[in-house]
Amino acid sequence: MAICPLCNALEKVSMDCPTCNSPLQDGGKVADYSDPYGHYNDENTIKLFDGYPNTAKDEICPHILVCKECSFERVLFIQEQ
Repeated sequence: MAICPLCNALEKVSMDCPTCNSPLQDGGKVADYSDPYGHYNDENTIKLFDGYPNTAKDEICPHILVCKECSFERVLFIQEQ
């Protein structure tokens, strides 16, 4: 089973906001925002209902990136290892 390098603190996001050029912060998995009890489920179950059809098959983990300065948000798909 592959693991997400961001979820497991093996890597960090290093991207700047396209609006204000401030550093974007990792806000965690998108699934954490859609299901308040999702962290109790196993990873494969979460991926069935995260709103992205290929996350389980392609072994990707959608993370939300947030700018603390201007509130810009974007989803970044992280390849699991």
